[in-house]
Amino acid sequence: MILYPAIDLKDGHCVRLLKGDMDKATVFGDDPAAQAKRFVDAGCEWLHLVDLNGAFAGRPVNGDAVEAILKAVDVPVQLGGGIRDLDTIEMWLDKGVARVILGTVAVENPELVREAAALFPGKVAVGLDARNGKVATRGWAEETDMTVIALADQMADAGIAAIIYTDIDRDGAMQGPNVAATEALAQATTIPVIASGGVSSLKDIVALRNAVGISGVISGRALYDGALDLREALAAL
Repeated sequence: MILYPAIDLKDGHCVRLLKGDMDKATVFGDDPAAQAKRFVDAGCEWLHLVDLNGAFAGRPVNGDAVEAILKAVDVPVQLGGGIRDLDTIEMWLDKGVARVILGTVAVENPELVREAAALFPGKVAVGLDARNGKVATRGWAEETDMTVIALADQMADAGIAAIIYTDIDRDGAMQGPNVAATEALAQATTIPVIASGGVSSLKDIVALRNAVGISGVISGRALYDGALDLREALAAL
C-alpha cells in the first residue's frame, strides 16, 4: 500500500478544508514546494496535489505552486482539480505530473475519461468524491444521484490507473476514514482504489492496510497537525 501525503492548494497556500467547505480552510503553510520537500525527505514515494481553486473554477488556478513542487521533488506527483479537457491533461503531463485525477468530468463526460486513458496509459485516475454514498462534483459543491459503485462500474473498462475515493463528510474532520465503504468499493471493482478522507492516526493507516483490496491511502491534516507521523506510517505500510 502506498501512502500519499496530500498538499491541497488554495490561493497559493497549503490548506486543509473541513468536509470540503472552502470557507472552512486552515492554512498550514505558504510555501507548498518546501512542504513537498519535507514529505519527500521523510521518505514518501508519491505526492497527492489538489488545486482547490481550480476545482471550483474548472481550470487550473494554482499552476505556479504545482510547478514549484514539480521542480522541488523527484518523486511522482498526482494532481486533481480543474482538469476537464484533453489540453489541460496533456499540459500537466508535459510539465511532469505523473498522473492526473479527473473528477467532475468523469460524471459529466465519461467519454473524455476513456479517450484520455487511451491516449495516456497509466496516467489517468478518477476521483470519486461522495457524500452519503452519492458522487459529488464541481469541488464537492454539487451532489448527483449516482452511487460511487455505479460510477466505478461505468469506468471498469476505461483503462484508468486508479480510483481515489473520498468520503467528504470524513475529509479534514479527523474522525477516521470510512473503511467499510472504501473496502466495499475496492471489492466491487478491479481498478486499484486509493482511500482518502479522515485518516487521522496510525490506527487508521493499519485499518486500511488490513482491509481487502485497498492499494493506497491519502492523508493531509493529520500529517500537518502531527497526529500522524509520516515515518511511522510509512514503516507500518
